[in-house]
Amino acid sequence: MQNIKAFLANLPHLPGVYQMLGEKSDVIYVGKANDLKKRVSSYFSGRAKDAKTLSLVKKINGIEITVTNSENEAVLLECNLIKKHTPRYNVLLRDDKSYPYIVITTQHPFPRIDLYRGQRKKNGRFFGPYPSSLAVRETISLLQKLFHLRTCADSYYEARNRPCLLYQIGRCAGPCVGRISKTEYDKNVKMAILFLEGKSQEVIHYLHQLMEQASDELNFELAVHYRDQITRMRQIQERQYVNVAEGDADIIGLSMQAGVICMQLLSIRGGQVLGSRSYYPTVPVNTEKEEILSAFIKQHYLSHPSHFESIPKQIIIDAVMKERKLLTDVLSEHAQHKVEMVRPLRGDKKKWLAMATTSARQSLALHLFSKTNVEERLLALQKALELKKIPRRIECFDISHSMGEATVASCVVFDPNGPIKSDYRRFNIQHITPGDDVAAMHQVISRRFKRLQKEAVTLPDIVFIDGGKTQLSAAHKVMEELAITDVLLVGVSKGPERKPGFETIHRLNHPPFHLPADSLALHFIQQIRDEAHRFAITGHRQRRDKTRTQSSLELLPGIGAKRRRELLRYFGGIQGIAHASLDELMKVPGISRSLAERIFTTLHDATL
Repeated sequence: MQNIKAFLANLPHLPGVYQMLGEKSDVIYVGKANDLKKRVSSYFSGRAKDAKTLSLVKKINGIEITVTNSENEAVLLECNLIKKHTPRYNVLLRDDKSYPYIVITTQHPFPRIDLYRGQRKKNGRFFGPYPSSLAVRETISLLQKLFHLRTCADSYYEARNRPCLLYQIGRCAGPCVGRISKTEYDKNVKMAILFLEGKSQEVIHYLHQLMEQASDELNFELAVHYRDQITRMRQIQERQYVNVAEGDADIIGLSMQAGVICMQLLSIRGGQVLGSRSYYPTVPVNTEKEEILSAFIKQHYLSHPSHFESIPKQIIIDAVMKERKLLTDVLSEHAQHKVEMVRPLRGDKKKWLAMATTSARQSLALHLFSKTNVEERLLALQKALELKKIPRRIECFDISHSMGEATVASCVVFDPNGPIKSDYRRFNIQHITPGDDVAAMHQVISRRFKRLQKEAVTLPDIVFIDGGKTQLSAAHKVMEELAITDVLLVGVSKGPERKPGFETIHRLNHPPFHLPADSLALHFIQQIRDEAHRFAITGHRQRRDKTRTQSSLELLPGIGAKRRRELLRYFGGIQGIAHASLDELMKVPGISRSLAERIFTTLHDATL
């Protein structure tokens, strides 16, 4: 920008929205501010900025501003402009669909139940919103089993002259051909509405009354039907009911791995879990967690007027939001009820947040390991490493220990279909100096490839080593010893403060280099490296815990289960044995002098 100082000098101290423009006058970033002059000027001040902001400022070729009456209005305008322009430096939630509801029609004598999207109308009872159409269809299927409500269109209903298949399999009461009276059908509709409102206990109480009434009238077949409904309702109630204030809440879990973000939205309405849904927003590199959550909340709830009705009374997140008051005020204004944003530290809400976060982590793992995703990343890896062909098999090695204790190495394997978990291997590293990662890497590579040569199996195209030049050299030395020349060795060392996106790639006879933080190839390398680390650290913890809980007597040759039992019974525990003299040890039945000496020297690390 030619006259940035003049431009900044004329900015007003008013709330509004600013749009950063690129070289082709395209919108590259949209932001909002309570004070436009202060906020926009901060981008061009001499203060230290994060990598994302520095990259943005270099690309700015123009700025447009829009003044609003309040910061609340600016939030809504910002959301709409992001949706319209999809700027590359904003967090983008690509989801334009209106949220699905369950509708029970009211204009027909025999109401039907169906999925509905769009602005809610007056000719029906609406329940939701549900996080996905799958959750709606599952609930409708459940209601059909419980209350036998029809799902057919009115035109189909009017044309029937005999029961359909749904009647024959017990999913519909058959009102179209008079198989149920209006009074009985209305009872079913009433119970379905109570269930959808979260009043399951009232439904169960009502079914109890009907069961007793049928029993008194000696209609035992109908009484059994009501009994089965009660049993099924109790099972559903145990599975679905949660204790949330006001009964309405959205819980947002977040997981980041290999350059991909997964947001898991768990929806609770009327005290019942309606389901969950995964979102994968487009996120610029080096974006902070708070900014991601803020952008998701704005775009999820405020991107369309039809979404306002879906705003819950509570939004549970795992972050301290600087904009919390502003966001809750805007959401409350459009939802027409008070909205709270909570970060729980204990209790049930903390457990539900942990569940949402775990679900996000699992959904992200499935997304990363999908075949399509892996194929794209393999192509990017081929280009980044300048390979002649796409690698068909990749192995990655990592070392894990605690200050040299219980060292375990891992080997994970990937092919074009993703991870091959049946080929994963762990190696207990022994006979090295504790904490010597280079020696550990030499040992695991040697053991692995000697075995592969012995079994005459296909060798990997690429081997990733979690480490720098020294670990890479150790692996290369093994390959020379085994005369293996057609395996590409690549070292991956962590960036400063182990921050993702700053890894250094090492290759033999090549200078170290960095891949762009948004590179698919780098994301794939991170994904493989993280999987190797996860597998190694799990094995290390298991080995460490087993070692720490193992009795020192179990390590002594000649001391079987019977003699251990006698020693423990005589001295009352391992501490009593450790403090016993040689003569006292010899008094234990079955313990000879030579065995007593062996126990004494082992426990006291001494010689006699």
